[in-house]
Amino acid sequence: MPTVNDVNDFLYSIAPFGMKMEFDNVGFLVGTGGSEVAKVLLSLDITDAVISEAIDIGANLVVSHHPMFFSLKSVTDADKTGEKIVRLLSGGISAICMHTNLDAAKGGVNDALAAIAGIAGEGMETELLSDDDRLPSGEPFSYGRVGCLKAPSSLSEYLEMLKRALDTNGLRYYDAGREVRKVAVVGGSGGNLFDHALRHCCDTFITADVKYDVFLMAKEAGVNLIDGDHYCTENVVISSLAGKLRTAFPGIEVVISERHSQVVKFYT
Repeated sequence: MPTVNDVNDFLYSIAPFGMKMEFDNVGFLVGTGGSEVAKVLLSLDITDAVISEAIDIGANLVVSHHPMFFSLKSVTDADKTGEKIVRLLSGGISAICMHTNLDAAKGGVNDALAAIAGIAGEGMETELLSDDDRLPSGEPFSYGRVGCLKAPSSLSEYLEMLKRALDTNGLRYYDAGREVRKVAVVGGSGGNLFDHALRHCCDTFITADVKYDVFLMAKEAGVNLIDGDHYCTENVVISSLAGKLRTAFPGIEVVISERHSQVVKFYT
């Protein structure tokens, strides 16, 4: 039976540690590395509800995208993070968190988002949004992707498609009055990479957690800007990650969380 360490090693093989941002805290964060894994629960976040779900279904391991913590001075039930860690350990459940390394990895968050956005798929190629970051081998990687639609679309039609594809309850956007042809995507909080979309001469930029100043920049640059929600632009990776784990570990049952969903709601 595979162990927590085996699963962690596999995840690093598809999302190398060297791709993580400096601030990040990724990998095997809670539990016992030698514990055997029979059932894995996948979720974008490890919330109280997700921990209860793991306990209820008998999962030995939770794999999430967002880290449970970035720095700790104590682990007790006196604070929310400590309480969650105590619950996991009491239930014999380990936790592995893949974050910015999975954003950048081939087949990771941004490749999944590019497919959702209609710029990746059979017979289509995407570019890295930037080539500033490199692994020790010299291989470049990026926290975004750029590509072109097979056919141009009006922004209104594109927004309707994207809303359905992301399974989101709403989209924030700026309409620059341009057709959608060349699109840049950054899953999660990517407003700080807007200038890279400009360098690629994109007419449309999709990300999340967009601040007001970035909307102003989009207006002045004449670029369509779409905020697809943090959860929705990153959760797209979960089903493909489940597939990779099932292929690598056919003896492990892999379950996608049914208790974690989009947090932000839009009043319409």
